[in-house]
Amino acid sequence: MADSAHVDTFARDNLPPAELQPAYRFELPELQFGERLNCATELLDRHVGQGRGERICIRAPGLAWTYAELRDKANRIANVLVRDMGLVPGNRVLLRAPNNPMLVACWFAVMKAGGIAVATMPLLRAKELKAIAAIGRVTHALCDAALAAELRLTALDAPALRQIRHFNYDGPDSLEAAMERASPHFDNVDTAADDTCIFGFTSGTTGVPKATMHYHRDVMAICACWPRHVLRANEDDVFIGSPPLAFTFGLGGLVLFPMSLGASTVLLEKASPPQLLDGIGEFGATVLFTAPTSYRTLAARSIEVRRTPLRKCVSAGEVLPAATRALWKEATGIELIDGIGATEMLHIFISHDERGARPGATGKPVPGYRARVVDADGREVPPGTVGQLAVQGPTGCRYLADARQRDYVRDGWNLTGDAYLMDADGYFFYQARADDMIVSAGYNIAAPEVEDALILHPAVAECAVIGVPDGERGQIVKAFVVLRPGQAGDAAMAKALQDFVKQTVAPYKYPRAVEFTDKLPRTQTGKLQRFKLHGPQ
Repeated sequence: MADSAHVDTFARDNLPPAELQPAYRFELPELQFGERLNCATELLDRHVGQGRGERICIRAPGLAWTYAELRDKANRIANVLVRDMGLVPGNRVLLRAPNNPMLVACWFAVMKAGGIAVATMPLLRAKELKAIAAIGRVTHALCDAALAAELRLTALDAPALRQIRHFNYDGPDSLEAAMERASPHFDNVDTAADDTCIFGFTSGTTGVPKATMHYHRDVMAICACWPRHVLRANEDDVFIGSPPLAFTFGLGGLVLFPMSLGASTVLLEKASPPQLLDGIGEFGATVLFTAPTSYRTLAARSIEVRRTPLRKCVSAGEVLPAATRALWKEATGIELIDGIGATEMLHIFISHDERGARPGATGKPVPGYRARVVDADGREVPPGTVGQLAVQGPTGCRYLADARQRDYVRDGWNLTGDAYLMDADGYFFYQARADDMIVSAGYNIAAPEVEDALILHPAVAECAVIGVPDGERGQIVKAFVVLRPGQAGDAAMAKALQDFVKQTVAPYKYPRAVEFTDKLPRTQTGKLQRFKLHGPQ
């Protein structure tokens, strides 16, 4: 490891030991990083220094900032952090806001000052924030005034959190007031490439969040791999999307990737499908990041979508049903770019471009990464065999002082917890979360396959499938179904759905139990929380 710039050594002191970390691969020429690296210098300051400071960087309703303006604001906030709030390199800064320009300025200020950004989902409550503050030993916070209440409650039980500033209001103690007094010049801290700059908290699909640790070089590595080799956007593209910036999918897709190109991004504090469509039209967005459920809704407004300049659409955050891919292509003429990523890996590591899409396939390893399917003992299995997905690349899992590191990393490989099979051509096909495979009467049944069949029925808006205990079969397939408006959730509908699945996939996979519900439990990033479906019914 290079000499750290961190004065506060909490992060480095709590890294997993070297033998429990994955093997890292830097085989691409663009992954040859030096020992010193600050991602704010590369993603923000570089553009200004090379004469692109007047290009638009961030757009939002009623606002447009150039790269030079964003640097000015980030420099001022960095000065506030260091000179007014006493931040030293290595301190953790909790960031709390909806997707808006000030959140991005704060994030870059933390990078410049050598701090560690701990971004949090806007809907988190004090109970959840307290856990994050405790695990990350958070010392500072920059918070949108609209979200101040829960942070105020958090601070009562977070003794290390001693400095808080709020923004997006006009008070004399606001961050903006302090920025007015601060210098627009700041010398970025000379951080090591392997100094931690992000604590990314897992979004809770298992119910117990973990803090993942990512370096400055990790931020630049994900910019060098998937966007360059798969997305292939350009500096004239305008990015837009729905994932929160506290979610690494959103941070990459809406900040890191466009800025690595010198492109612009649109930030919407609320990004439901209708708001996304309005934003695409208003700002001339060309690249969209959102979840499969949004694509299904937007497909119904295909005429409006086709009138926009939208040209690239990315789906991630949850499994993309084959039916949704086909629906979007038919409705808009645009092939969805699918991918799988993980907070532990920072971003997407298996994907495909528009030309390489195959029905039902997530894709192939992103250049810079390797992937294989292994059995319970870590041995690679033949093509066509279901097993655990194992990945290596320039990024990898580092849990903050968490014993679960031993489960995620084995023999130098990251085990993502996903069940996959790889075909003879090297395409990877998602089966289920490894712990969501249903074994019924000796048959292995992947929940997503049953979901894909159910979602084809015109009465179904959303669905989720799990295995539940059964004395005779071990487990049976149970479906939770959200119906479209006007549909009756009765025994006749349950029978109709069961028969429909039998006609769509192998009959033994049909849901022997069907429960109708108004909504499915999801994280704030849109991921299905299957574990909540296993509770008392």
